[in-house]
Amino acid sequence: MPAAGFDLETIRIRGLDRDAPWKNLSLPVLVPLALRSGLRIVDRFRPDVVLGMGGYVMAPAVAAARLRRIPYVLHEKDVRPGLATRYFAAGAAAVCTTLPGTDRRLSNRRIVHTGVPLREGFVPRTPAVPPRRLLVTGGSQGARRINQAVWSALDDLCKRFDEVIHIAGEQGKEGVAQHARDRYTGMAFVDDMAALMARADLVVSRAGVGTISEAAAVGLPMVLIPGTFGGGHQEENSAAMVAAGAAAQIADDDLTASTLVNTIDGLDADRLHAMAKASAASGRRDAAQRVLAVLHEVVRR
Repeated sequence: MPAAGFDLETIRIRGLDRDAPWKNLSLPVLVPLALRSGLRIVDRFRPDVVLGMGGYVMAPAVAAARLRRIPYVLHEKDVRPGLATRYFAAGAAAVCTTLPGTDRRLSNRRIVHTGVPLREGFVPRTPAVPPRRLLVTGGSQGARRINQAVWSALDDLCKRFDEVIHIAGEQGKEGVAQHARDRYTGMAFVDDMAALMARADLVVSRAGVGTISEAAAVGLPMVLIPGTFGGGHQEENSAAMVAAGAAAQIADDDLTASTLVNTIDGLDADRLHAMAKASAASGRRDAAQRVLAVLHEVVRR
């Protein structure tokens, strides 16, 4: 943020941990302190509108805005809204959403499908059919089950594709080095996902909204393997893309080298063309501009 020319204020806060309830013991102390910090920042900055981008990190600023009667707008990335979004939605001037189905879960009269803001560089194109380059990613942290399935199926995948591009995450760094070979481009992390999407014809990934939105912005067909963590919210993200016709799905428990290869082999030319078309139709490359338009509208009221 500072490098982009914006002031940055931070608040000490943590979310509700449903998987390990004992980690929530500090919340009765942290939450009031965070709200006090949020009020101090809002009083000093005096915003015309507050934008909450989802998750517990937005709660202190959004709560402060509500207490000071400043209009606020929410943005929800997942199909299933998070606890903070559900709590603050009724009082929001508008709620921006990313995937189909979120609107049915929120009580707000002004819900706008904007998509999720992306970095620049995601350019729409027509992927090759049959696909020549496969991009596999488990998200920013990597995904152990996906990594193992890819490495176990690597011989078959390298026979089917001119290149297999694999982002394995930090925990997969050693495995990438161990499996180095022709047609396999493995890496632990990448800064320029747009460049990899520009090379790929098919994406295999977790069902995080970021990767889904990036692939859809380019118009790439997807094979999604939703994670079961976080209450299973990725399963609903994946289901929305499957229902839209943009993706096929493999359940995490069913993921093996053979199910991965068989699912890819089951995507014939007609289905791949249809998936690419549906993916492009759901993409929102102008999401940032759409969110800004909502903010400007709220301020002008």
